[in-house]
Amino acid sequence: MQKILLIHGPNLNLLGKRNQEAYGRLTLDEINKRVIDYARDNGIQVDIYQSNSESEIIGLIQNADNYDGIVINPGGYTHTSVAIRDAIEAVGIKTIEVHLSNIYAREEFRHKSIIAPVCKGQIAGFGWYGYILAIDYLTHKGD
Repeated sequence: MQKILLIHGPNLNLLGKRNQEAYGRLTLDEINKRVIDYARDNGIQVDIYQSNSESEIIGLIQNADNYDGIVINPGGYTHTSVAIRDAIEAVGIKTIEVHLSNIYAREEFRHKSIIAPVCKGQIAGFGWYGYILAIDYLTHKGD
């Protein structure tokens, strides 16, 4: 069974309350349930974590050696965290960066991801379904 680590970054615990125009109406628990159901139906193990702490996210990445891939929504750390970027690069595990909103259609400062260059790819703007697309790629289409 393939194993995927899904990491939700800062403020994603506020989904459903925060800026619904950008992030949608689903709560993080509702999104996680959809992801878990998809994974179960496709014979995939997915372990899901959310943290507002950069150091906890780095720890999860550094200890991900028993996973086949990582899906990460780094939230605001997308634009600021060299440390998360370096952790992804250091572990060498195929990683997909996901954003619920289209970060390129938002404020200028959101257009630059320092995480994306060390990821296999980036999925943005498809809401919660971006997590499914990332998991599908990592478990079925990855090289």
